[in-house]
Amino acid sequence: MSFFNGWSVGGRPVLAAGEPAAAGTRPDYGDLPEWNLADLYPGMDAPELQRDLEKAEAASVAFSEEWKGKLQIAAGNGQLGQAIVEFETLEELLGRIMAFASLTYAGETANPDKAKFYGDVQQRLTDASSHLLFFALELNRLGEDELDRAYAGDKTLARYRPWVDDLRKEKPFQLDDQIEQLFHEKSLTGRAAFNRLFDETMTALRFEVDGQSLPLEPTLNLLQDHERAKREKGFRALSATFSEHLRTFVLITNTLAKDKEISDRWRGFEDIADSRHLANRVERDVVDALTTAVREAYPRISHRYYAMKAKWLGLDRMEPWDRNAPLPETPNAIIGWDEARNTVLSAYHGFSPDMASIARRFFDQSWIDAPAREGKAPGAFAHPTVPSVHPYVLLNYLGKPRDVMTLAHELGHGVHQVLAAEQGALMSQTPLTLAETASVFGEMLTFRSMLDRTTDRRERKAMLAQKAEDMINTVIRQIAFYTFERAVHAERANGELTSGQIGELWMKVQAESLGPSIHLVEGYETFWAYIPHFVHSPFYVYAYAFGDCLVNSLYAVYQNAEAGFQDKYFEMLRAGGTKHHSELLAPFGLDASDPAFWQKGLGVIEGIIDELESMDG
Repeated sequence: MSFFNGWSVGGRPVLAAGEPAAAGTRPDYGDLPEWNLADLYPGMDAPELQRDLEKAEAASVAFSEEWKGKLQIAAGNGQLGQAIVEFETLEELLGRIMAFASLTYAGETANPDKAKFYGDVQQRLTDASSHLLFFALELNRLGEDELDRAYAGDKTLARYRPWVDDLRKEKPFQLDDQIEQLFHEKSLTGRAAFNRLFDETMTALRFEVDGQSLPLEPTLNLLQDHERAKREKGFRALSATFSEHLRTFVLITNTLAKDKEISDRWRGFEDIADSRHLANRVERDVVDALTTAVREAYPRISHRYYAMKAKWLGLDRMEPWDRNAPLPETPNAIIGWDEARNTVLSAYHGFSPDMASIARRFFDQSWIDAPAREGKAPGAFAHPTVPSVHPYVLLNYLGKPRDVMTLAHELGHGVHQVLAAEQGALMSQTPLTLAETASVFGEMLTFRSMLDRTTDRRERKAMLAQKAEDMINTVIRQIAFYTFERAVHAERANGELTSGQIGELWMKVQAESLGPSIHLVEGYETFWAYIPHFVHSPFYVYAYAFGDCLVNSLYAVYQNAEAGFQDKYFEMLRAGGTKHHSELLAPFGLDASDPAFWQKGLGVIEGIIDELESMDG
């Protein structure tokens, strides 16, 4: 686990994003902020950046010369803690450089100079960090007795015990040093290269709608338009362009699935998702229990909701372009940036003034990039960068209610990352399953705050419906995505998959999760192609469902709690990666290994659908 080789980026599940209208017709969102990356480095050509690149390269070599082959001796003479301190300092430096390159690229992925800069920095840091690979491998070769004696005599080492214990979970799956180095160095021409091919291909795609050539995000945004004809045009344009480029996406999928299978086989992972479970520090049976509970809830949640929505829209059944359609009751007014900011900060303040104070810094100190720009990375995320700096948030803000929820979500990540930073570069990173806790909790606070202020019955119905859809998209859809991924990776073990085979797997899983009220027409079989999580982070998606169900249960505890909940909540966030999910949830009386835990979370979604159903009476 390192900021260079595995820093986490919190983001929203990819559903349908937005983009401004055509030039000259863009709504007035107010003064949208753009981030200032100078807290990392002044620019791509900054002498400070060049100095740090050279320093990182030289220091990595020096670290290897000082400690390689000597950790057993260091453990015996009380110097192992000092070695970890030096390693953490290097990881922080590498992470700072990589964060700047990544954010620079994300802000303008279509810019060839920034793409080259990102690639060049990635290459130099991969070369530098190859000198550090020995450290974790050699540390894991120490015996338990040796480590126990070292902890007793080295206070510095004792502080890092959670990190060392966490690292040793990877011991059964690590390979010989030379093989690990080969995997590391070839990653740029293997997995990372296909990741970048996906990103740059997706950024370059154009979709023809009514004579306009649109990028991905404005076309996806049409799927949320009030006019059904526009939604269908957006769907047809998406399907046509995805079909045209399907050979590329099939090649990427086949290559990355095989690449993962090779790595998993060499490392000795039994199940195709076990490497993700290890990275998430969550047990396979916990994820299996979540998956089973959600799939069993499809009829009670998504099938029932979409049947209701079809009726609200006056349809016997919906087409795929109707799934995210706004209800007739949904206000069409644009929400300005100032209103969105105040809404989220007010909701955060109602929970904790300290939480609002941290979130306000993102606005006041230019830590947010909000405008939707040509060539900018789609979607939204919160990047923790490194503990010595601060997180940055990327949005594509379009003034819709869901954009306000996205802002609340990413600021939840940001608050979490600020609080966890005190653990340092090695222990501040939270596994993905728990990394979604603060973000989804921030959304829930904002939603409940907005709902409590709503007195109009039609507006309340629209808000509840939007929340139900967000929860379905976060829980039901993401478990469906996870099921699809498992099917693709399992079938890839038998040979390359054709576009037809992948499309068939996609349609089967979608039919199961969406239910009979949505007619899956021809063309929808290509819609797996644009989901970046499948490419960048295989099996990532179940973390969203984990986080949403967890927060539903956590919020119920908050509603019924006496004083002290906020303190326990902040302690959970401050822990970063130093505790297992069982330790973090215990103070709230929650246990993710208990199958009933997931039923509680799903019950919250059912309760919202129940209320919507009663409003039709």
